[in-house]
Amino acid sequence: MDFGVDDDDEVYTSEADEADVGTFTAEKTRSDYEVDFRVLDAHDIRTMQHDRARQVADILGISTEHSAILLRYFKWNKEELIERYMDGPETVLQKAGVITDDSTAPRVMPAPAGFCCDICCDDEPGLESLALRCAHRFCRSCYEDYLRKKVVNDGESRRIQCPATHCSVIVDERTVERLVPAAVYTRYQMLLTRTFVDDSPQLRWCPAPSCEYVVKCDVPQAALRTVVPTVQCRCGTTFCHGCGLEDHLPCICELVKLWLRKCADDSETSNWIQANTKECIKCHSTIEKNGGCNHMTCRKCHHEFCWVCLGPWSEHGTNWYNCNRFDESSSKDARDSQARSRQQLERYLHYYNRYANHDQSARLDKELHTRTEKKMEEMQRTSSLSWIEVQFLRVAVDKLYECRMTLKWTYAFAYYLTRDNQTALFEDNQRDLEMAVEALSELLEKPIDPTHIKELKQDVLNKTSYVAKRRETLLEDTARGLMEERWKYQVTL
Repeated sequence: MDFGVDDDDEVYTSEADEADVGTFTAEKTRSDYEVDFRVLDAHDIRTMQHDRARQVADILGISTEHSAILLRYFKWNKEELIERYMDGPETVLQKAGVITDDSTAPRVMPAPAGFCCDICCDDEPGLESLALRCAHRFCRSCYEDYLRKKVVNDGESRRIQCPATHCSVIVDERTVERLVPAAVYTRYQMLLTRTFVDDSPQLRWCPAPSCEYVVKCDVPQAALRTVVPTVQCRCGTTFCHGCGLEDHLPCICELVKLWLRKCADDSETSNWIQANTKECIKCHSTIEKNGGCNHMTCRKCHHEFCWVCLGPWSEHGTNWYNCNRFDESSSKDARDSQARSRQQLERYLHYYNRYANHDQSARLDKELHTRTEKKMEEMQRTSSLSWIEVQFLRVAVDKLYECRMTLKWTYAFAYYLTRDNQTALFEDNQRDLEMAVEALSELLEKPIDPTHIKELKQDVLNKTSYVAKRRETLLEDTARGLMEERWKYQVTL
């Protein structure tokens, strides 16, 4: 998926940026489901603002301070600003609150004779004062206090207007810097940075708590029906740049929103389906799931079954595996409205059950990290493997979690797909990944046999590699289907 990078971006691309985790180079062959993106810090964002303001200033023949005010008025849409300005510069300047007369540039100076500040009513001779190009003059102390309250108390930065009543002239950045203390100006710049990111569709804050990085991705909103723009911040957080939610490959943003809304609406059903216990289908003993693996063994009767579909586990590693598919044949008997409603509920529960199960399993697999640490220490004690050599367990757990999250969203995607040959192929890939994930999950939860550590390592490495390949196959095929518009949905987007 190739979306071009603006010419503006060349200004703030550095060698450090090229080495960043989010920048793809020619050395990496990008998959169909991957997109170009760049991770930026506060300095990069300020550089972007200054460069864009300088470019517009050069084109329109105005100062950088004025071009910045105009850009903020147009939410940094450079093309729209230039087009509107060329059609009627006076109208644009007036609406944006800009006066370009340099002869009346704002500067701190002694108040003229007969001056009285309209805010504090101080008329002391020689009082320091300042007026914007609108000529509304106030004493420096009142102006500073006004700006401080706007920045610190109101969190305002984009469009701080002249203190005079009904005056729409905007205080420029240089004037703010001249009047307020350094700490207030720092906050002012931070607020400007935040508004710049919020106004720029190519930029999005990393959703991780306390993370201050921004990710730039040039996938337009119009392309979100054919692309899932998954990005990774420098802090390691992976998320969707299109909607800001967690990584939901391979499901597109619109379907994710529909699915989450449906799950929220069917809250009672969700509460029921999320129950942590089920009964053994053979002896009816209550069983609680305490791990990510779906291979259940009843401690009472030793019956082995699948937690998801409650079917015999013996069928889940063979061609008889059919746990991921919904049986559409039952809909043929749904002749009246009540039967159709029941059949629709059963269909929803089929997909939600598997969606919620993989979500729960992913959380449990994440907790597997703690147990894995102990296994790694045990392997070091009972074998000749070093700490580096036992890292394959951590890699396997990370890959298992990643694949669980992918499988989780495949069920949300499959719920909205129209039944056809393409859907059958998707479910084949889904089934293959699910079988591989369950095999790896079961292997990782087994206790370590000190006499077979080398065999265990090779088995884990092989299954981790296979799981990664199955995930790649599923995501590649789904991404190509999105680009080729092969997928047909049961809802209108």
